[in-house]
Amino acid sequence: MEVLGIDIGGSGIKGATVDTVAGVLTRERLRVPTPRPAVPGAVARAVREIAEHFSWTGPMGVAFPGVVRDGIVGTAANMDPSWIGVRGAELFGGQAVVLNDADAAGLAEMTFGAGRDRRGVVLVLTFGTGIGSALFVDGVLVPNTEFGHIEIRGKDAERRASDRVREEKDLSWKKWARRVEEYLGRMRDLLSPSLIVIGGGVSKKVDRFLPYVDLGDTPVVPAALRNEAGIIGAAMAAAGAVRVP
Repeated sequence: MEVLGIDIGGSGIKGATVDTVAGVLTRERLRVPTPRPAVPGAVARAVREIAEHFSWTGPMGVAFPGVVRDGIVGTAANMDPSWIGVRGAELFGGQAVVLNDADAAGLAEMTFGAGRDRRGVVLVLTFGTGIGSALFVDGVLVPNTEFGHIEIRGKDAERRASDRVREEKDLSWKKWARRVEEYLGRMRDLLSPSLIVIGGGVSKKVDRFLPYVDLGDTPVVPAALRNEAGIIGAAMAAAGAVRVP
């Protein structure tokens, strides 16, 4: 089944049509800048621009960077506060399914990527403007975990270890890797995962920092679907190919 997947990020909005059975993009993705300010109406127009680019009128999955419960936005840390309380289907159209962006990426990775057939506790983390998280227990999603907001050294973790912080502070990859390792160590101690998967915008550069990260017996691997995972997972959710709690 072909479905349009949209992944809304703090700096860019990406979309593509997806074969939800094979877990692959069927056409080259389109990326547009996230509007500033990132208010619902402006973002909805950007999403419509992507849908029109693909001449799309069918079901659409939308991954959003915040807590989403029953299609209603609950938090918007890296977007405009006016998102809180927005009903996704009303904003993007009745055929739209809206879910947390990291949850979407995690669902795709657990179905087609690095977490496929893995049992136990698996943590998928997306590093970009912020840090998103998706937690799975024996393949079942625990939604809206938002572990990027745990406190480390008096700050939200994503204000120390996101890819945006690396760029803003002009950190070397090795120095940034120390911050990432500290954060991952905290997540290991809290959750005892059998696997940690690193995705998001930084996933295409894992060779620059992952060799400096050592969590002992806890394996840390790059996302197989890289930064396309959110698009694929959103489309899967809209197709009903995965169960979103």
